[in-house]
Amino acid sequence: MAEQRITIEIDEEGKIVAKTSGFKGEACMDELQKLLDGEVCPSTLKPTDDFHQKKTVNSQQKQSLGGK
Repeated sequence: MAEQRITIEIDEEGKIVAKTSGFKGEACMDELQKLLDGEVCPSTLKPTDDFHQKKTVNSQQKQSLGGK
């Protein structure tokens, strides 16, 4: 069986693009729907180093959000 892969990209504005490969027919849509419905086993999730980093907001972003 060929490897099945879903690549998800989220841009700075929150737009999501999903690309699939290795799926036959509408199976890719079924698997994407599982992701959208949150059908992911939490015990298989492993946070990366990036997960533990704090998000920084530069002064230009703060101004556009109404901050100083």
